[in-house]
Amino acid sequence: MPIHPAIARMLEKARKYGLPAMSDGSPAQARALLAQTRIVLGPGVEVRARRKIAIPTRSGAIPALLLMPFGRPVGFMTYLHGGGWVIGAPADYEVLGRKLAAESGCALVIPDYRLAPEHPFPAGLEDCEDALLWSWQERDRLLGWDAPLVVAGDSAGGNLATVVASAMRELVPLAGQILICPVTDAGFDTQSYREFGTDLPLSRDEIVWFFGHYAPEPAWTDPRIAPLRADSVACLPPAIVITAEYDVLRDEAEAYAARLEAEGVPVVLRRYPGMTHGFIRLHDLVDTAGQAVRDLAKDLRRLCG
Repeated sequence: MPIHPAIARMLEKARKYGLPAMSDGSPAQARALLAQTRIVLGPGVEVRARRKIAIPTRSGAIPALLLMPFGRPVGFMTYLHGGGWVIGAPADYEVLGRKLAAESGCALVIPDYRLAPEHPFPAGLEDCEDALLWSWQERDRLLGWDAPLVVAGDSAGGNLATVVASAMRELVPLAGQILICPVTDAGFDTQSYREFGTDLPLSRDEIVWFFGHYAPEPAWTDPRIAPLRADSVACLPPAIVITAEYDVLRDEAEAYAARLEAEGVPVVLRRYPGMTHGFIRLHDLVDTAGQAVRDLAKDLRRLCG
């Protein structure tokens, strides 16, 4: 189907005002550009508690945002934000986190993991591993019971989510992994790259720019960056994989879902028609994105049930 009319209007407005691509400037400028979108998303729904906390890691404490739903949490989610490993912060994903907490009944923690290029691979990945272990160890204290733990993320955060699920599987038994438009490979040559690599959110040039800041090119095919290239993806937790029709990452994300399923991992794959990369943050502005969040909330309740 065509690009959703609401998103088409947003794209036309961006073209009219000549908004730059993320890759046109420095990482600091790209971070500021993303932060400007917060005002468009609004304040988000009410939650029972919002706390800024610190999570200990092997390299020192990192900040994080903890969101608590009303009532007894049904589970605990470690949400790893997107941004190509280079941009993004918990504040950019708080509105989404609030919505997920309210709709699912899960508590969320959004770690402010270290970003490249100041902290190249594997610094951010190590922070996410340590944050996941901390979430597992502290969930009883934070929630009042040994709640099931789920790891989730979008875009580069989806990449980090499945990589940490694999790395920590012997230490942290997860109820599930939720991968929203995840980076899973470093090929840049799928059909979706060829069709949607320009003039849409997250171009091919931007992806290469993000990769270039995250790690030296010889490392791009490391399974900790390109999990589709891992020797095995068996024994990972059940996966919910979300893709967008008009997204350069669509085909590699769906290939990863197929790989998981082929190796015995239970998978739910949903492609949302008319959507572009990053659509999940538009849940209060675009009806299809709102439905995607409601679908994820049902998934979370099922995984944590």
